[in-house]
Amino acid sequence: MSDADSQPEASGAPEPGIRILAQFVRDLSFENPRAPDVLRSGGPQPQIDMGVEMNARGRDDGLFEVDLKLSARAAREDGPVFMVELVYGGLFAIDGVPAENLEPVLLIECPRFLFPFARRIIADVTADGSFPPFMLDPIDFGAVYMARKAEAEGMGEAVGTA
Repeated sequence: MSDADSQPEASGAPEPGIRILAQFVRDLSFENPRAPDVLRSGGPQPQIDMGVEMNARGRDDGLFEVDLKLSARAAREDGPVFMVELVYGGLFAIDGVPAENLEPVLLIECPRFLFPFARRIIADVTADGSFPPFMLDPIDFGAVYMARKAEAEGMGEAVGTA
């Protein structure tokens, strides 16, 4: 086997790649409406309602902004315990990805990169609110994307890109 055979084929197209150029909190809200009383009442475990949204948009400079919006509302029968909403963003450079694969990369792979950082922020803010750190379970962004895509196709819309 010659060296030419062991080298990847030079097609002139860049290898697919995703680079995170920046990460940032775009919006963060934490509400603890019944503090300090709710902090003292042992009571039953609260019911947690979760929300996940992903949005992406191209920029004039060829980069992409991706937002991961996570929300959680904890409530008991007697009312809300806490509410947290985070929009965590990232600025991405994406190279060598065919146009037909760009949307899944932006709405599945990019949120996967952002999620651990957003998860930590939510855990920290709930702990700062005197609750046990709220650790989000891992999210299957591929399944969320496919569900949203099926829903949007049923309504005749595009999925999450602006």
